[in-house]
Amino acid sequence: MKLNRSLFVTIKFSTWSLTPSKLEGVVKTSSFGLSSTLSPRLGVLRTGYGRRPLVKKGTPLGYPMAQIDTGVEQGLDNLRQQIDTALEEMIASRIDSGEVVELSGRVLLAGGKRLRPIMMCLSYEIAGGRDLSKIMPLAMAFEFLHTATLVHDDINDGATHRRGIPTIHETAGLSKAIIAGDWLFVQGYALGGQYNQDIVTNIANCCSSIAVSEFSQIDHIQNLKTSPEDYISIVKGKTAGPFASGCRSAGIVAEATQEQLTALEEFGNEIGIAYQLVDDLLDLLGDEQIGKPRGTDVHEGKMTLPLIHSLTLSHGKDRDRLAEIINNFDDELFDELIQLLEKSDSFNYTKILINNHFERAINHLNAFPKSNAKLLLENVAEYATTRKL
Repeated sequence: MKLNRSLFVTIKFSTWSLTPSKLEGVVKTSSFGLSSTLSPRLGVLRTGYGRRPLVKKGTPLGYPMAQIDTGVEQGLDNLRQQIDTALEEMIASRIDSGEVVELSGRVLLAGGKRLRPIMMCLSYEIAGGRDLSKIMPLAMAFEFLHTATLVHDDINDGATHRRGIPTIHETAGLSKAIIAGDWLFVQGYALGGQYNQDIVTNIANCCSSIAVSEFSQIDHIQNLKTSPEDYISIVKGKTAGPFASGCRSAGIVAEATQEQLTALEEFGNEIGIAYQLVDDLLDLLGDEQIGKPRGTDVHEGKMTLPLIHSLTLSHGKDRDRLAEIINNFDDELFDELIQLLEKSDSFNYTKILINNHFERAINHLNAFPKSNAKLLLENVAEYATTRKL
C-alpha cells in the first residue's frame, strides 16, 4: 500500500505532567524544565547517548521508503521528545537511589526508537483522546516493560552489546543485570497500575505471553523441525503482543468502541509480526550499524523465518548443507548461508510477508476517520516495517 503524503502535517503537542499521588515513592515528575530535576549522574547518562531521530531515510531491504513530509517528521519527533523527556524525568526522580537506577537508566535512555509509546499515543488520539497526560504514564509503562525484557533477553542470549553499548551484565555482572531488569519491570507495573482493571489485566496477560513465548523460543533453539506456525506463535507472544496490547490499552483510555479496540489490537499485532520479520532480515542482510553484529540470531541458534522457509523448500544436498551450517555456524560460513537462502528465495518470501502484514495493519485503521494522528500512525507503521536501524 502506498501512503498518501501529499498532506503537510503540523502537530502541536501540549505539555503534560504526571500526578504523583498514586505513584508516590515510585514516580516523581516536574514540569518539562529538566534543569530543576536533572542530576549530574543523569546528565552523564544522557550525554553518552543523546537522542536519535525516529525517521531515517533510505531504501532498506529493497523497499523504496517514501519521502516523509517535513511536517510529519516534525510531528513524530515532537512526540518522541515528549516521551524521552518523561522517561528522563522519571529516572531523574530516582537517580539518587543508587546504582540500580543508574544501570537501568543507562539502557532505558540509550536511544531506543520509542515505537511502542509513540504508537500508543497516536492510537489514543485516533480513538478520540485529546489529553496526552492521560495516556503518557501508560505509554511509559510499556517502554519500561519492554526495556526490562531487553535486559533479560541479553542475559539469556549472552549478548555483549545492546544499541551499540555494552550490556548491563557485561559491565556490572549477571546478578546486578537481573535485578536491574526486575527494577524496570516494577516501574512499568507501577505506572500501569494507576489505570482500570481492564488495562492492568491487559498488561499482565501481555507479560505472561512474553514469558511463555520466551520458553518456547528456548525450546526451539537449533530445532530444524520448527514450523512456520511455531515461529508465528512465538512472535505473536514475544514481539507482536506488546504492540497489540499497547494499542488496545490506549484505545481503552480514549474510551473507544469495541470495534475500534479490536481494530487497534489487530493493527498492533500485524505491525508487530512485520517488525519481527524485518528484524530477521536485518540480522542476515544488515550491518553492524543496526546495533548488533550480522548473523547474531544464527549464532544464537534462533530459528528465524528465512531459515525455516529455506529448510522447508530445500531438498537433498542443499538441505543437508543448510542444516549443517545452522547447527555448526561460524562467520566463515555466512556467505554460503546467504547463497542457500537466496537459492530458496527465502529473502523475497519474507519481504512479501512483511508487506502483507503491513497492508493488513493499515486496513484495520479504516475503522477510524482521517486525522493528522492517523497519518502519523500510518507513517510510523511504514517506518517500523521498512526500517534500517
